[in-house]
Amino acid sequence: MGKSIKVQRKESLLKEIIPEVLAQMNDSRIRGLGVVDVVCSRDGSDAKVYLEKSYLNEKEQREALKQLKQARGYIQNYCLKSTGWFKVPNLTFTFDELLEKENKMEELFEKIKAKGE
Repeated sequence: MGKSIKVQRKESLLKEIIPEVLAQMNDSRIRGLGVVDVVCSRDGSDAKVYLEKSYLNEKEQREALKQLKQARGYIQNYCLKSTGWFKVPNLTFTFDELLEKENKMEELFEKIKAKGE
């Protein structure tokens, strides 16, 4: 069985609100982060926020995640006020690896195609 409509709506709303709050942060690295996806647990009590790596190297990514962990309470409070929900999911942040993997696969397909020609 898939996720309930309620959880899907929660994911969708968080995907809109989290970039708003990130844009207001003091750290320019965090302000520039894009939210790729938000995935809530079945009961909606936890949410994993997938961020776009964009221009950050590994060290900057670690620092950004550290800053986000420290700012999690502020971000959750902002989400709570914006949505009017009674409770907001416990947020965890991670960088999305999928886009990078897709790009590598595209490169491989291009190489295979070039060898075949």
